[in-house]
Amino acid sequence: MARLNSTTKSKAPPLFRPPATPATNSNPIPSSSPAFATPVHPIRPFNPTAAPIPKAIILPILLPPATLRPLAFRTFTKKHSLTLTSSALQVLATFIGKHCGTGWREEGLAERVLEEVAKSWKNRSGGVIVDGEGTELKEILKALEGNMSGGRIVVGRELSRQNSLVLGSSQYGEVNHTRLGLRPGNIPREDSQSSLGMSTLEVNDEEDEDGLMDPRKWLKVIDAFEQPRLVYNVAKKHFDRDTSKPSLFPPASHKTLLFQNLYNVIHQRLLRNESFQTPAFQSGKASLQRSTSAITTQQQSYKLTPIANLLGRNRSTHMLLGLLSISPTGTLAINDLTGSIALDLTHATAIPEDSAWFAPGMMVLVDGTYEEDETGTSSRLGGNGGVGGTISGKFVGFFIGHPPPERRHVTLGTAGEGDTTAGGGFGWVDFLGVGSSRALGTKMQRLEQKLHRPPPPDTDTDDPPPPSRGRVVILGDVHLDIPQTLQALKKIFSLYSSEPEGCTPMTFILLGSFVSHAVLARGGSGGSIEYKEYFDSLAAVLSEYPTLLSTATFIFIPGPNDAWVSAFSSGSTVPLPRKPVPEIFTSRIKRAFANANTEMEKENGKKGDGEAIWTSNPARVSLFGMSCELVVFRDDVSGRLRRTAVTLKSSQKSSPENDEDEDIDMSPPPSSIPSSTPPPEIDPDIHTARRLTRTLLDQGHLSPFPLNIAPQHWDFSNALSIYPLPTAIVLCDVDSPAFCLTYEGCHVMNPAGVVAKGRRGVARWIEYDVWGRAGKVREVAF
Repeated sequence: MARLNSTTKSKAPPLFRPPATPATNSNPIPSSSPAFATPVHPIRPFNPTAAPIPKAIILPILLPPATLRPLAFRTFTKKHSLTLTSSALQVLATFIGKHCGTGWREEGLAERVLEEVAKSWKNRSGGVIVDGEGTELKEILKALEGNMSGGRIVVGRELSRQNSLVLGSSQYGEVNHTRLGLRPGNIPREDSQSSLGMSTLEVNDEEDEDGLMDPRKWLKVIDAFEQPRLVYNVAKKHFDRDTSKPSLFPPASHKTLLFQNLYNVIHQRLLRNESFQTPAFQSGKASLQRSTSAITTQQQSYKLTPIANLLGRNRSTHMLLGLLSISPTGTLAINDLTGSIALDLTHATAIPEDSAWFAPGMMVLVDGTYEEDETGTSSRLGGNGGVGGTISGKFVGFFIGHPPPERRHVTLGTAGEGDTTAGGGFGWVDFLGVGSSRALGTKMQRLEQKLHRPPPPDTDTDDPPPPSRGRVVILGDVHLDIPQTLQALKKIFSLYSSEPEGCTPMTFILLGSFVSHAVLARGGSGGSIEYKEYFDSLAAVLSEYPTLLSTATFIFIPGPNDAWVSAFSSGSTVPLPRKPVPEIFTSRIKRAFANANTEMEKENGKKGDGEAIWTSNPARVSLFGMSCELVVFRDDVSGRLRRTAVTLKSSQKSSPENDEDEDIDMSPPPSSIPSSTPPPEIDPDIHTARRLTRTLLDQGHLSPFPLNIAPQHWDFSNALSIYPLPTAIVLCDVDSPAFCLTYEGCHVMNPAGVVAKGRRGVARWIEYDVWGRAGKVREVAF
């Protein structure tokens, strides 16, 4: 059995597989006649793994950090775009002086060590600043210490892949040939990238294995409770990983950190925007009103003012960035990290008008005038005035708008869709736990092109090309307690099961609620039994299509009426993110997938690999690492926005008889200002879809509401952030129409309900093309 297991072909992707050892002859001495004086006892071949490596003696020295600084600057900063702190330089100088000794400069030992440390730091997504006080640098040096002999990095010892120092055993075969006097085929260099394991990260394009050529092998569903928790560090201007243990009942201080991190992320996003970068020569001050003018020049820029800096600056014009909220007195207020002030939006106009919702809980930009409280009284409650508290007076806003979003390739520091550059951004940050964009982005994109790029059209025949395998079918609001839903599912599944073999969609996403009302809220055991019977009926429907079950991945997202939270919420708002449906209700569906995989093995001799994944709400689907990221979210956001949005004054033209009494309007001509109402030619459903999409993407958050309206788990709120913008967002909102549109490079889709409302016998869903990065709404009668 041990022999059989050793010869079994590994099914792991080549990304995580060590290189195979080439077959070598057990006796490399060629056999010959007695004339060649072949010895009686054959020479035992040299085995570098068995032979102990003599450890060279190193004379440690005390290496001053200032002496090492020029070499470290050339390696870390100029070559790898990293910044060394003084503590990190001290740690590296101590390590090199101890393990490299007097030959650190003459023999080039220190340069190789610094090269290994820099590449290992990048593979760990440690950030732009290398800090010596943390544990990451110490772990890298500890792993490197065990693989050094005589001041050099020994390739005969294998390290963990996490430290990016994996060395394949294939290198030993070349050492054998060298010791025996034979010509080596490929002599490895210690200073090459192979010493870092970067070559093992590459996807072998020549390898054509059955399991790895399926795009589903590169698909990963990321649960909201397993997503890395990142916190923006203002001092380092980078994201740090939160190493504290999360909890569903955290201390009250985490609620403050929730707002602080949200503000810091949007604030740094604004400062990276060209409109908020002060030029060398500025002719005048810009305002939100000028952003809509056609005569805006590049010399105009915006400047943000902290709320605490308004003290003593009566009747001065400023632009504020803060959280729109309701004060204890019931009036509007705006808050930032320095204080709070009452906000007057009586005469405010949205920029652009009627293009988004403004509700408490959102980060907004307000341009207006500060007015002090000259009467000496204040509308605030309590004595928390001044800096850090409530500022006396009020801020009269004339223009209000959302913070402009940032495209995905700008955030990740790429020149465009797919081309990496050496510029800024957060390309080395692993936002999803699947590897950073800079480390694996190019290799994953090359693999995606190989598997998803459609073949060139055949000009000889007029037949349409076969459907693509890289498709995602999205079904929303699947109410299993309604018979029409099961009929619609049968019709949709029958369409895809009739497609040619190997061309069926790779993923089906089913979003809840899976019941039309909160069944579990009735009390007793009857509700749970009824709830499980609905999933059993879905399992019976899925069993009729074994081809889809054995070749696709089904992802199930819970809704507000699903277990277990609906047992006490009765379908109302519950804290986000929401855990998946328990396995006790879905056992028969998993059994249907197991039976379909077994039947495929009997028919084709190869067992199917279809699976059903029950994940949280929201969840993320990663395909080829950071190359394609889908955010799946189920919530009725548009209805909540309509109920909580602030009503703003519509811009109206002044009447002719009042022109003499009014000041001259220096605003742009009416043709350049959007109308407060949508043009007649725009469909109301399209206008609603645009407002919803712009509101969420500008906020960079899936639930931009106060915690008393839409509660969140404070320690897991990072899962609701959509920064950087994903490739696509699946937002299932039954209160808004079905749509597919793109905003700032992010494709947003709303499948609405699988049974079209107001239309009898019509099933509706969305089909998303991974290669084309676009989806389309499809309908069929059943």
